[in-house]
Amino acid sequence: MKKKFSVFAGLLSLCSSPFLGGCSSILLLNPKGPIGEAERFVIIAAIVLMLIVVIPVFIMAIWFPRKYRASNTESTYMPKWSHSGKIEFFMWGGPVVIVTLLAILAWNSTHSLDPYRPIPSADKPINIEAVCLDWKWLFIYPDHDIAIVNEITFPVNVPLSFKITSDTVMASFFIPQLGSQIYAMAGMQTRLHLLADKPGAYAGHNQQFTGRGYPNMHFKAHAVSREEFESWVQKIRQSPEKLDLDRYEKLAKPSDGYHPVTYFSSVNRNLFEHILRKYHPTPDKNHGPMTGGSVSPHARTDVLEEN
Repeated sequence: MKKKFSVFAGLLSLCSSPFLGGCSSILLLNPKGPIGEAERFVIIAAIVLMLIVVIPVFIMAIWFPRKYRASNTESTYMPKWSHSGKIEFFMWGGPVVIVTLLAILAWNSTHSLDPYRPIPSADKPINIEAVCLDWKWLFIYPDHDIAIVNEITFPVNVPLSFKITSDTVMASFFIPQLGSQIYAMAGMQTRLHLLADKPGAYAGHNQQFTGRGYPNMHFKAHAVSREEFESWVQKIRQSPEKLDLDRYEKLAKPSDGYHPVTYFSSVNRNLFEHILRKYHPTPDKNHGPMTGGSVSPHARTDVLEEN
């Protein structure tokens, strides 16, 4: 019996090797910043806690039928058995403990990883305004008076402060290796704070289906040195393209295929607020003129409350 169990365990380990070997290529499990690191811990901790229930179930699903099969005359036959305090204890006590631990983990991580909470740092954050379009991302750097389509660049170890909205249907902004997916919705503003602690090029995605051009809604996020970031800003300022309202209206039209990275050396002032106000054309009689439909700083990615 022990020999057969050892063979079974060896085969199980061998079969699981290909799946475990691919973990390094899973972006969520290969974070490059403190938010991503914390979220990876939450994912792994939740999986381990749930496996405490799942693994015994699979073991018993194999062991019980084998041990208590009709041909096994050595197993104990108890036709009048109906209750076991030990079994009841483990059946109810185990799940209660696991659910309690998961609840504590979820509560603490939900508050500590609030996407609206700025990341403490001695460095001033890089402000980026992200706008979802059909089918591309527009990124505005208001402090640098530049804009880029389908690319962002920022210094390593410097916080990023995003304001996010959509000028089309709802989308989802996500850089998996940096963490925190958050929604972009027309006429509303969400916030996100991230930080990269290692240089590199990280994939950014839209995780919400938005129509036929959805597969093309991806971009690159480049974490570089401070010197490289300044050089990148100066390169964009040499671009002949300027993002005024007329140019924006052309840019906002649906793209055919992947929209190439485009640099704009200047941006119409308050373009981001202009995009927000498009969806609030009339003032609110009770609260005065609309200010773009920003959301509460306590709103989460799945519940957006308009101020």
